[in-house]
Amino acid sequence: MEATVLTRPEIPAPTGASPQHTPAESTRMFQEAGQAASVVAAQLTANASLIEALAQRLRTNPPRVVVTCARGSSDHAATFARYLIETKAGVLTSSAGLSVSSVYDASPNLEGALYLAISQSGKSPDLLAAVRAAKAAGAYAVALVNVVDSPLAALADEVIPLHAGPELSVAATKSYIAALVAVTQLIAAWTEDSGLSTALERLPDQLAEAWALDWSPAVERLTLARNLYVLGRGVGFGVALEAALKFKETCGLHAEAFSAAEVLHGPMALVKDGFPVLVFAQNDESRASVDTMAADLRARGAEVLVSGSGEPSAGVLPALSAHPVLEPILMIQSFYGMANALSVARGYDPDSPPHLNKVTETV
Repeated sequence: MEATVLTRPEIPAPTGASPQHTPAESTRMFQEAGQAASVVAAQLTANASLIEALAQRLRTNPPRVVVTCARGSSDHAATFARYLIETKAGVLTSSAGLSVSSVYDASPNLEGALYLAISQSGKSPDLLAAVRAAKAAGAYAVALVNVVDSPLAALADEVIPLHAGPELSVAATKSYIAALVAVTQLIAAWTEDSGLSTALERLPDQLAEAWALDWSPAVERLTLARNLYVLGRGVGFGVALEAALKFKETCGLHAEAFSAAEVLHGPMALVKDGFPVLVFAQNDESRASVDTMAADLRARGAEVLVSGSGEPSAGVLPALSAHPVLEPILMIQSFYGMANALSVARGYDPDSPPHLNKVTETV
């Protein structure tokens, strides 16, 4: 991978939402994100039997289509699910437009559909309206939810608990990782992918390793940044979306996520000398094209940070080698530690982003 030298542009420092410089390790975001390894270890064991029963149902009565239903970080987990379901199970997967039911009071024919609703709280009115409409239209509703006594859990035909425990920071971290793992465990069981199932057994230990990786070069580079792109492809695109959201909500940093295949279609026009780009590059069939895009961005003057296992060099953030489906999960775990530190370095409180609440009750 071509090396690049990272330099910091001379621009005014951002003004954060918090005047106090809180130690990064004392935030709730840091503490909760650091619990992901133990959360996943407990989750994989606790959910094994119910996921196997659901997987057997899906093999016996294959859905004609899968529809995902989510907002925010949960919707990024749904994007991950879409790539995984279509590549592993071969079933067309689409994201529900929640306003179709909550605003327009309409619903497509969902007879024979698997409807995956993903939520931390299970309380958002538009999500609940969408699930009700989907069930009325013939769908089988499965809720991946952290709060098991929530309205969503009561409404669904089947519930997969995320087992993330209380998450008090506004920024979702361990619950997002738990959603990714629940999706992966379900698809591995559904498709009887023994390689992926075996790899999942090692994931808790790998998450602990990923949490300890040093991403401080990204903090140094982005402390004074104003804008950046976050790129991923395939199963890595969902974590790129999640990272861009976290930059915005915890760091006051304008970040836009794109598929590495789409960035040439317009967004490249904004790339100038010193423009920062964070790339998530898992080692699957997409890796060569993502590396090519990263090299192209460097050639245009961008300062590219790549997270992906490979030879250490300037501009490369450390990442673990694992099953390709799991590598993005490990990368986002490392990212959360960096984002928390970056938030504090920019003068923000990552636990209480301005204008945001933990539960967003969209109608």
